[in-house]
Amino acid sequence: MIHKNTPLKEVLKLSAPCRCNACNNGCKYGSGLLIGDDSKNIAAFLMVSEEELKKEFLEDVELFNKKMLRPKLAREGKKPYGQCVFFNEQKGCTIHEVKPLECKTSINCRDYGEDLSVWFKVNFVIDANDAESIRQYAQYIKSGGKLIQGAELEELVPDKEKLSKILSYEILK
Repeated sequence: MIHKNTPLKEVLKLSAPCRCNACNNGCKYGSGLLIGDDSKNIAAFLMVSEEELKKEFLEDVELFNKKMLRPKLAREGKKPYGQCVFFNEQKGCTIHEVKPLECKTSINCRDYGEDLSVWFKVNFVIDANDAESIRQYAQYIKSGGKLIQGAELEELVPDKEKLSKILSYEILK
């Protein structure tokens, strides 16, 4: 069972590299968020500077009130989704060896794939110290978003009074 505190090492074992059609399907509609050394590792793999990588291959996104980078998407028209710039129909992921952690943990062919996605969001995107991040996460949950053990609002913000003030907009920042 995957929970918020499942160690990265265990998550990576559960999400052993996969190139099946179910896992590659996500690459056709989006890309993974970069964290830590992802940018540096991809730049080195492509033999470009991090500045060139950001300019040519990455785009800014915001999720749960956090600004992050992800590989650009090849969008058709005004669609909000598109194929990852590093995905090739014949070869699959062209940066597979150094792909972002979110991509490494996105396994769609396993019944626990969605749990891994929530694990990534809770551990690397949602900021328990940012009221707006918590409010957006609360909306995600309210709209039917998946939860894993330890990722409940009360676990992220154990102070009930503070959580209540965040959710009622008494605490703005």
